[in-house]
Amino acid sequence: MSDKLKKIYEALVDGAEDGLEGAALFKHVVDECPKATSKKIVKASLLALTDKDLKDEKVLRAIYDLAIRHRLDPVAADDHDEEEAPKATRAPELKGRKKKAKTEVVEADAPAAD
Repeated sequence: MSDKLKKIYEALVDGAEDGLEGAALFKHVVDECPKATSKKIVKASLLALTDKDLKDEKVLRAIYDLAIRHRLDPVAADDHDEEEAPKATRAPELKGRKKKAKTEVVEADAPAAD
């Protein structure tokens, strides 16, 4: 876990443990980590949800709700990870590609009838 993500994670968990939820929790994280993006906050939320040491249902629910609410936020220009590997591009589809002809079953290849 990068240092930036760890700081966001800690701010998120600390805020949730202090009873913050929703917009207040999001604001707390952004106040603690001004460069935190929605994407990074959601990533930290998912890490928190998989942390076996976090067991308080109220804390987990606050983090879960925050992650769901911000998961589909529009991506901003600065909403990326520096450590992210470049994404593979999809190969272009070939036009006019012929489908394979179905092969016919020859009598010799057919299963023998009993």
